[in-house]
Order: sequence, then structure tokens, then C-alpha cells
Amino acid sequence: MKISINRLKQYISLTESPEEIAALLTRSGLEVEAVEEFVSVPGGLEGIVIGEVLTCEKHPDADKLSITTVDIGLEAPSQIVCGASNVAAGQKVVVATVGAKLYPTQGEPFEIKKAKIRGQVSEGMICAEDEIGIGTSHAGIMVLNTDLPNGTPAKDYFEVSQDHILEIGLTPNRADAASHLGVARDLKALLHRSICLPEGKELAKETQGTSISVEVQNPEDCPRYAGIVVTDLKVAPSPQWLQNFLRSLGLEPINNVVDITNFILHDLGQPLHAFDAEKITDGKITVGKLSKGTSFVTLDEKERKLSGDELMICDTKGGLCIAGVFGGKGSGVSDQTQTIFLESAYFSPDIIRKGSQFHGLKTDASFRFERGTDPNMPVYALQRAVELLQEIAGGKVASELIDLYPNPIKDFVVEVEYAHINRLIGKKIDPSEVKTILESLDIQLENETEIGFTARVKPYRVDVTREADIIEEILRIHGFHQVELSEKLSTDFLADHPVKDLNKLQYRMTEMLAGLGYFELITNSLTKPQYAEKSGFLDPAQGVEIYNKLSEDLGVMRQTLLFSGLEVMAHNINRKQSDIRAFEFGTVYQKSESGYKEGRRLAIFHSGNRSLESWIEPAKSFAFSDLFAAVERILERLNIEPSAMDVIESAPFSYGLILKLGEKEIGRLGLVDEKMLKLAEVRQDVWYADLDWDLLTKKASGLKKYQEISKFPEVRRDLSLVIDKTTSYSQVKAIAEKAGGKLVKRIGVFDVYQGDKIDAGKKAYALSFILQDQENTLTDKVIDHTMSKLMKAFQEQVGAVIRS
Repeated sequence: MKISINRLKQYISLTESPEEIAALLTRSGLEVEAVEEFVSVPGGLEGIVIGEVLTCEKHPDADKLSITTVDIGLEAPSQIVCGASNVAAGQKVVVATVGAKLYPTQGEPFEIKKAKIRGQVSEGMICAEDEIGIGTSHAGIMVLNTDLPNGTPAKDYFEVSQDHILEIGLTPNRADAASHLGVARDLKALLHRSICLPEGKELAKETQGTSISVEVQNPEDCPRYAGIVVTDLKVAPSPQWLQNFLRSLGLEPINNVVDITNFILHDLGQPLHAFDAEKITDGKITVGKLSKGTSFVTLDEKERKLSGDELMICDTKGGLCIAGVFGGKGSGVSDQTQTIFLESAYFSPDIIRKGSQFHGLKTDASFRFERGTDPNMPVYALQRAVELLQEIAGGKVASELIDLYPNPIKDFVVEVEYAHINRLIGKKIDPSEVKTILESLDIQLENETEIGFTARVKPYRVDVTREADIIEEILRIHGFHQVELSEKLSTDFLADHPVKDLNKLQYRMTEMLAGLGYFELITNSLTKPQYAEKSGFLDPAQGVEIYNKLSEDLGVMRQTLLFSGLEVMAHNINRKQSDIRAFEFGTVYQKSESGYKEGRRLAIFHSGNRSLESWIEPAKSFAFSDLFAAVERILERLNIEPSAMDVIESAPFSYGLILKLGEKEIGRLGLVDEKMLKLAEVRQDVWYADLDWDLLTKKASGLKKYQEISKFPEVRRDLSLVIDKTTSYSQVKAIAEKAGGKLVKRIGVFDVYQGDKIDAGKKAYALSFILQDQENTLTDKVIDHTMSKLMKAFQEQVGAVIRS
């Protein structure tokens, strides 16, 4: 949203610089994203003056040039060589003096220099309108009809506007500030100054005109509808001040009638719409809805099919306008328009939002209506607009003012306690300052006691309806920067933190796994008792037995997802579907001394080939790395990084890993032991991961930490260690991260050796280290020192032998 400093000064006295005003508004919640200088003519016509041609003679060496002497307000006239055919003595002209920079309508800017043209000195340039950027004509120099003294700056003659424009990133809740008046209201409170708001002029009927009647069929969608007929209009270009104002906000002037409605919208925040009164059939306006599928052609000449839910402004033939959103082509103001019906209304934000979203139309009017305008503004805005129509377009009031407002919208009434103000702000605010701030924001205090008061808030403040909102108003005017930090930090929350949606989290994980080619399993929670009795890793005593069991095969609740998953593997393998990757979210059950407990698990299964044979390569079986990569993807999606990994070689795995987060176990993964496979009658290898879904969802975080990519290069160094077989990679990695510090960015294992070339009970790791400094290029000295620290740490902590 753009705001003109010049226009703000019409409402409130401002002596502060644009930058100071911007800082003040930003601190109060109206964030100023940019301050831009605006000049209605490029370059501001600096160095260009009004002059008078004293003499004009033909150039002795050029038939198409003239030598003139021009009075530009200096002690002596200036000699200027001019190529225009219409130059003559006695003319008032526009002169660009030496050093002036011109910004032509077309072409690049250029600077005027003292020069010799065909042997004659030229001290400036007599200009055509396109040469100074105020028009397109190049038929000849401009000849002015003015009594202004010679040397008068041309910017005064052409009413060049210079302004500073504030670009405000308006938040959706501050609909009240979507205008110059709204911003001025905040400055009034911030600067403790009064606002000059002209009184609305009573609109007396001056002449007879087209009679317009209005019917509102849905008062809940249109609580207030006002309008008036203005006739004897002369549609023409707007005066320069109005064009300059609109251009400073990034709008193109259209004509005086439309420009006035746009001026009121940006000035007061109240959208208006002007209908050509002669095009309103039978002189009747109806505010209501049209049936679904009705065709309507908007101002952009596009035919649109109505949804039936949008609010329409209609006559007896059909739609004239999508209320609060976009006008219709057939009823708009044209150059031939002489009489208009000027509409000013308050529409329900919900109904405008529906129409705007359905048709994909985002206009300045809908932007304000769908956030909530001031229901008390329509008549005042009409009064201001009609005054301008009378002044600028010669209009005359030709009807009584129509104002349908059957159920006036009441002020918001909010109970406030001083104790709550001080608690939420974190600082005691004197009650007298509270009263001053709120009254400066047009919030009235009633029923004042030592404990608190009743606040009466005008309905244009749609975002101030609760006690917390009142306190926020006090704080933003008092100043966030004036609240000191206490020695002990604490906070109060105005709303509960959102609870994690576990169903949504599971659904997203399901989507990810399905996208990776996994099939989801849904298996029975009832299982065979012999799985616990014969597996060796489940305690039969902890099984939850079913009293009214249907069969012995379904006699207990499952303690693990492994066997129900293996049954699915066997079923598919027996039907020649041996390449399987699958997952299951399921609940497991156990009996304990304190009763019963259950928990959610996530199981991952791999079996068979990960890729089929082809002429490019043979078939590849699933390996541990495939299972580990899948688990890594799951943890990465949940933003969880295991703190430790331990090797296991116990049931139900032949070998595998335990993943831990602190002291808690996230899950286990590895190759399923043959004994388990036989129990489920599976005749091929199965890779299995069992993850604690309850713990993962509890620890899952949507927050990720990012840092800027270093400008300095990485360096790789390799190291070969001989260590005990019992030493895990996670131990080696932890030692490296601690000893290498922030310079060690990544650690990898690219080879592992166990054999007769090294001592029994030993293994060799070939490690790669990626070193990088975020602030400097690494030198050989720093790299060697870091690697020495790593080798020393490995030798001292795990008895490593460094292989050369």
C-alpha cells in the first residue's frame, strides 16, 4: 500500500522527515518497506526556466536555424541557437539552461552544455514539450501564455509535484489503516497531534435528475447502502493535482469522475462506484443475488459465469456490478456520461471475499471490503466526493441522499483490567497514559475504576474486539522499544500452542513412502502365541491373551509387527511376487505389572531384488544400505538425527543396528534371523526396521537450521585406522567431531577391511574428512594441525594405529 506524505500533511502537521515518519510507523506496527521520492515530471524540471525571446534572426550559415537572445532572469540575455520553425521575438518560452539535465519522453536523458553551433555560441535550449518529458508533441517549441517573471522555474508553471511515498506492508488485520486517513490516525496517536478532518457538507438538491430507487434484498450481506444522483457532469481529464496524486500511488488517471472515486478510496478507505444513470433500466437498483450460471460482462470486457453466491448490484434487466469487486461494462462512466448514480456502501466482508475469490478478481475495492471497511464512512465519503464532482466536473446534486441502514452496527464493548495490561506488556503503564493512548485512537473509556474500565471501540477497528487487542493497541503506541528486558524472562501466551496433528504426520509419511515405491500393509492385531514362545526375543508372559478367542492361531495380541509382516511376505513369495518393499503403521500390545500398555510402531520390510535384471545390469538384491537409507529418509523428514548407533547381533536379527536419541531407543534395523523366517515360512532374506512411532512423533520438529553456504573451498583428507573390532563407527565419528571441532564438516567411511593382513580381532577403516572454514581459506598449516589432533585423539581414545 502506498501513502503520500504530501497528502498526510493535509490531515496532520508533520515536521519530521519521511524517514523519521517511516521509522515511527514501523515501530507501531505499520511496517514501511520503502520510502521513495516521487516527481510528477522526470527530473523535476530542475534547471529549466521561463524565458522571453527578445530577438530572433536567421543563422548566417544555416537556413533552418535561428539565433535568438532570451531573457531568463539573468543580468544579461542569453544567446541560444534554435532549430524550431515557430520561434519568434516576443514569445514566452521554456528554456533549459546550461547544466540542466533533460528527460525526454523518448530516448535517453542528456545534459545541456554551452556549445558552438555552426560557429555561433548557444547558451541553452528552447524546448518542445517532448524534450522535457511533459508531452509527446515535437511540432515546435512551446509558446506560453503567462505573465510569470522571466527566470521563474518551469516546475512552478507546470505545477510539478514532488512527494515522498511510503510503501507500507499492510498486515491483514489492519484494514483501518488502508487509507491516508487511517495512517494519519496512527500518527495522531504517536505524535500527540490533532487531525484536521473537514466536516461533511450537507448535500442539498440543486436540480431535477433521473430518479433512482434502491432495494436491498439481503441486509445481512449489505448492512448499509447509500447513493446519490449527480447530473450536468462534464467528463474530462482531471486537474493536474489529482493526476499527480494518483500517479504517485501507481495509478493511471482515467477521467475526472473515475479519478474522484479512486481519490476517495485511497484517501478515506471507502470504495465508491459511479454508474451511468441513463443506463440503469427503469431507474431501480436492487442489491441481491443472481442465479448460478448467469452471464455477466465486466469492465475488462470478459464474460464471466456467476456462481450464485456473489452479491450483485442489478437493475430490472440484470447485473450492473459485482458488488464491492468489479463493475460491469454496460453501466460504466464514459466520455458521453452526464448523469451518474454514485454508490457508497458497507458490504459484509465474507460475501465480498467469496465473489472476489470465485472470479479471481483482486481490486483495490475488494481488498478493503473483504477485510472490513468503516460502516460509518459511506455518507461522509459521498459528501466529499460530491463536493469534488461539483468543483472539478461541474456536477449538480439531482436527488435526495439515499441511505439504507436498518440495523446500525454497534461499537465493540470490551472490559479491560489494568492488572492484565501490566501482565501482558511486562511493564506497569500508568492509567493516565493508558487513557491518553486509547482516546487518541478514538477508543472511549467508560465505567473507570481502580481495577479497570470499559473500552468502547468504533466498528472500523475490526481487529480490536478483545481485551488482548486493547492491550496490543496500548503497547504499540507506547512503544515496544520502551519495554525493558527484566533480569528474569517470562511470557504469557494469548493462545494455546497448536497440538501436533498425528494423523496428518502419519499421512505425510505414508505419502512419502508410497512415493518411494513402498506398499502399505494393514495386518491383524491378533497373532499366533507360538511366535512369542519360539522366537526367543519375546516374553510369552507379556502377551495379552484373548478370552473369547476365535481360534488358537489368533489367540493373543501382537507384541511386534515383525511376524504379521512376515506372513504377508510369505503370502506374496508363494505367489511368485518375491520382490517386495512395504511398510506398516500398527499398534503393539503388552501386559505389565501395572496393567496393559500399547504403542504405535512403524515397520519397514525389504525382500528380494531392489532392481530387475536388464541388458544394462544384472538384478540387484536388497542390502542393508537400502534399508538404512529408507530409515534415514524417514528421520530426515521428521527432522530427527540419531545421537548414537550400536551394532546388534541378537534376535530377531542376524545383525543390525540400534538407533538412539539420547538414552532412548528410536528403533532397530537389520537382516531378519533365519529362525524367525522359518516360523513364518518365509524362504528368502528379509530386511526389517522396527521404529518407535510414538517417540518419533513426540520428537519430530518442523524446524530446520540453515546457514549460509561458505564462500571458501572444502578440503578433503583421508586417514586409515586399525582399531578393535568392538569399536563402532559411531564412536569413531563422535571422537572426530569433538577433536576436529567446527572445521570438520563431513566424515565418511569408504572402505572397511578385516583379514589376514592385519592382526586378529582388528579391523581397518578408511575414513574421509571434509574440512572447511566459514570465514577463511584453510591453509596447509591449519589443515595439518587439525589432522594431527584427529590422529592423536584416535590413538589415545580407541588405541588406533594410523596406517601410512
